[in-house]
Amino acid sequence: MRPVHICLAVLVAAVWGVNFTVIEVGLDHFPPLLFSALRFLVAALPAVFFVGRPKVAWKWIVAVGLALGVAKFGLLFVGMDAGMPAGLSSLVLQIQAVFTALFAMVVLGERPGRVRVAGMVVALGGVAVAAVDEGASGPLLAFALVIAAAACWGVSNVLTRKASPPDSLNFMVWVSTVPVLPLLLLSLLTEGPSADLAALRSLDWQGAGVIVYVAWITTVFGFGAWGWLLRRHPASTVAPFSLLVPVFGMSAAALFLGEPVSPLRWCAAALLVGGVALTSLAGAGGSRQAKAILPVEVAPPAKSPALAE
Repeated sequence: MRPVHICLAVLVAAVWGVNFTVIEVGLDHFPPLLFSALRFLVAALPAVFFVGRPKVAWKWIVAVGLALGVAKFGLLFVGMDAGMPAGLSSLVLQIQAVFTALFAMVVLGERPGRVRVAGMVVALGGVAVAAVDEGASGPLLAFALVIAAAACWGVSNVLTRKASPPDSLNFMVWVSTVPVLPLLLLSLLTEGPSADLAALRSLDWQGAGVIVYVAWITTVFGFGAWGWLLRRHPASTVAPFSLLVPVFGMSAAALFLGEPVSPLRWCAAALLVGGVALTSLAGAGGSRQAKAILPVEVAPPAKSPALAE
């Protein structure tokens, strides 16, 4: 890769990592499900008018929109609102790579090799260490919600692999149109119209900036740049940069939110990142599609993270 392309890949990883800190700030302004709905609304509009018609069947757009947008992000935002730290969320969400491999084995008949199985075991060990660390200082329910979000992300990755979209940005923008109404309905039912209206009425520049960042910077710029890199370089060259996301995520949370990083958390980070690297990048028939679904914030389409995100 040319140095400028390496810089772009690192920049995207930084954008996705810092996004967890931005989400934490946004949760001070909005109820979690309303926040997630606004994120997808702003990501879809006005971009949907410029990316052209969908390039895959609507059934895949709807399926990924529900699994990724409603289930994954709904659970992530609720989990973080319930007390899951931003830095730890950016790390634990990496376990999506293990869920993706497991679901692909069941649904797609993929058989992981020994190295990939070893990576899963190492990554799960990292989650166990993170759970011990969080159990000593935070709510385990919030931790469990983020694990569930990672599982839903794995489902969306397998669905995306089945869809095989030829244009990652087009796919992500159209997927972003799906979760808006379900999330708004869930917000009205669980968070209440009064809380939603109060949040919208008190919208200030910081709240608006948070929405712009998570929608346009993280989603539109992040996935657009990631897809651009993947069109010019092998996925196995680009994908490892996504492993920097939790590094930026934990660093940003420590710097801007004052989140402590205990020795146990560093141990969990080493195990998780190492295990995910083995799980995601090991042989096992590593096709371009299989190796490309790596970003941590918003899972990208099969030919283009983590999504991560």
